Amino acid sequence: MLHPLDDYPVHQTPEPILHVGTESPNAYDRYFFNGFHTGPPADGPLFLAVALGVYPNRRIMDGAFSVIVDGVQHNVRASRRLPRDRSTTVGPLTVEVVRPMGQHRIVVDGPGGHAHGIRADLTYRARSPAIEEPRFVWRDGGRIRMDYTRLTQFGSWTGWIEVDGQRIDLGPDVVGVRDRSWGTRPVGDTITTAPSPPQFFWLWTPTVFDDVCTHMALNHDADGRPWHQSGALVGLLDPDDDPLDDRRVARATEATAELELAPGTRWARSLTVNLRRWNLDGGDDVVDEIVYEPFLTFCMSGIGYRHPEWGHGHWVGEHESSRDRYDLSDIDPLSPLYVHIQALSRAHWGDRSGVGVVEQMIIGPHQPTGLTGILDPAP
Repeated sequence: MLHPLDDYPVHQTPEPILHVGTESPNAYDRYFFNGFHTGPPADGPLFLAVALGVYPNRRIMDGAFSVIVDGVQHNVRASRRLPRDRSTTVGPLTVEVVRPMGQHRIVVDGPGGHAHGIRADLTYRARSPAIEEPRFVWRDGGRIRMDYTRLTQFGSWTGWIEVDGQRIDLGPDVVGVRDRSWGTRPVGDTITTAPSPPQFFWLWTPTVFDDVCTHMALNHDADGRPWHQSGALVGLLDPDDDPLDDRRVARATEATAELELAPGTRWARSLTVNLRRWNLDGGDDVVDEIVYEPFLTFCMSGIGYRHPEWGHGHWVGEHESSRDRYDLSDIDPLSPLYVHIQALSRAHWGDRSGVGVVEQMIIGPHQPTGLTGILDPAP
């Protein structure tokens, strides 16, 4: 089946562009964005998140927009049959690539109440080069569970959000991070296999300081051995810089984390990240230590992650959307709906102070933190 993009020299397989290079039902292609204040806002902390995913072998597309206002997380989710033209509009949400790797526009709107009382018109501009992370490959008992590529990039936001008539204008202190990933990972209905105990450990810590950004991604098996680790120090772009020129990216040779969990949860009370990198002037390696203090929780199920109905790649209907709210003062941290979070955190690195996001999902046993069951809490 042909597509207009077949007229461009972008093919990676002998197939037309609509045919992905794998028959796996878990093939996906995804956008993610978040945004937050770097300073203490007068009206309380802001956190926003956007997700849009395409699942070509399931013929499904979904997306979501979430924002925290006054301690309440408002979520709008949408799903549809994947259109042939691969439009990046689903329900009230549109993600527009204005300039590849440089600028994106996010619009939340729609006739007939499809935006469910939430509207937005936002522009995201790159502040850093795009970081190509090492390929994620996770094997479980010889079977590949994940195999995907991801980029991470820091940026800044302008525009506005409206929640039930309350307008929020984004000022110059609202920054964020986005990622783009594609490949295969568990999505949609579960593929039937012999059962095995669930286990997944994940930390991701994109962080913004005044003059530089830092990044760390880490996956452990149940024994605490990393099957994926990456980190980097990332310089900020000048106006005329190419966002694909990664000479401003100083990659870590090792990324480790010391995690202290809040009692009764699987959420971090504090986190210390160490990024080891070569000393280009000779001598011992340089180790950058960054300490995180979480202060605001964003629940990733608001944008579909692990949601029982609106989970990524789930068939909901031809054109469906909905809205709900989470009162963040009254959620159970051990509920499967809330175990996967991003925690907005104060970050300290030597004399520098900044703001970062500690994304965390810990399911199943993890020896370094003393967790032994599927969702048992830290003592």
